[in-house]
Amino acid sequence: MRRLYEEAWGRGELAVIDELFADEYTRHDLRPMAARPGPAGQRQIAEDFRTAFPDIEMTVDLLIADGDYVVARWTAEGTNTGPWGGGGQATGRRARISGVNIFRFEGERVAELWNHRDDLGMMEQLAAPIYSGGA
Repeated sequence: MRRLYEEAWGRGELAVIDELFADEYTRHDLRPMAARPGPAGQRQIAEDFRTAFPDIEMTVDLLIADGDYVVARWTAEGTNTGPWGGGGQATGRRARISGVNIFRFEGERVAELWNHRDDLGMMEQLAAPIYSGGA
């Protein structure tokens, strides 16, 4: 999972997502959104976020594995220079946020992901209006 954060999110090497995520992968998110299923959905989310924050720096703070599950706590920091969050305009401000992802594996690939990210804290740092969906 470290590869997901370092390669895909940190460096924009999105092809690694096809290696890590099962074709039947499902995303569970607290926000109202409709991510496409499979690796294409995860790839689109990463691409959209990197468009909004092209200088993003990802740090994996903690990885815990238990059976078919891996939990990752991460911190991201970057400058919002592109649109993100349901069409919100770039603010030019920096934000530092944290999140927790819970991954369930089937074999060697991620079958499910539960995403928990501090979007409110990010929007406050960006001085952006609160949005109702998006990446």
